[in-house]
Amino acid sequence: MAKIAIFLCSILLMIGQLAAQDTLPKFSVSTKGNNRILISWANTYPTIKQISIQRSSDSLKNFKTILSLPDPSIPQNGFVDTKAPTSFVFYRIFIVLDSGKYVFTESKRPFWDTARITSGARREKNEITGSKQVIYSDSASATEAKRLTEKNDPPPVTIIPEKFYTVKRLDTVLYQVSENLLRRFRDSVVTKTKDTLVFRPADTILIKPFIPKEVFKPSIYVFTEKDGNISLKLPEANSKHYSVKFFDEKSNPLFEVNKIADAILILDKSNFLHAGWFRFELYEDGKLKEKNKFFIPKDF
Repeated sequence: MAKIAIFLCSILLMIGQLAAQDTLPKFSVSTKGNNRILISWANTYPTIKQISIQRSSDSLKNFKTILSLPDPSIPQNGFVDTKAPTSFVFYRIFIVLDSGKYVFTESKRPFWDTARITSGARREKNEITGSKQVIYSDSASATEAKRLTEKNDPPPVTIIPEKFYTVKRLDTVLYQVSENLLRRFRDSVVTKTKDTLVFRPADTILIKPFIPKEVFKPSIYVFTEKDGNISLKLPEANSKHYSVKFFDEKSNPLFEVNKIADAILILDKSNFLHAGWFRFELYEDGKLKEKNKFFIPKDF
């Protein structure tokens, strides 16, 4: 009978704790003693992708993720943090919804769980400070008791809304990035690309794509001779099928030379009508072998 009574009391206590859970984006944080801090909540979102618990010694910044839940959709959920350096830390929850939108909850510091049962014959005092109850041992000094009371009742904190930046490439808006993720985004662009980031104005980030300068390397197959004529040097021309297509600088087609049987072929510069840059495509046995360009000087 005693075991049955204990079992029923445990069930009732668990039901009471679940019923007392706050509904996201609100949540509860309580100290269970022995360096155990319980973070709990009720989830009523119909679809949710991620829930991560974050901890910081500051209520506004320096939050780090300590756990991402494997199944964030469970209606009643919680986590016991046993690795907090002290009970005077702050927690918040990062929520990612199915639509891609995300939410940071307000930060909370743990309160003492007044349902904590202490073992042994030591007598304890209960002191009410505002809406919170501080439990400390009768053996604690008056100074220590006062310190515990003051730490459990912190001054009000003003929550500053997180700032977001709009990211654009030229005139196209790509996405928005939070101030918390701005450094990671900036470092990723700088280390993985040669693009430039410009803040214009203070809440807009403009990505200027890197455009490499074209470095000209003359072809060893199709090139300009000293007299301005175009020389074609094609190895094994008697056993392979070569053809060349010529284009102007804007890639407009000019003419084509098919079935080149000579290893060396000279094309008169007058075939190109004017000086300037010209492009070509060299094919070997029907496959593109090289795309390049050449220059014909003005004095021809």
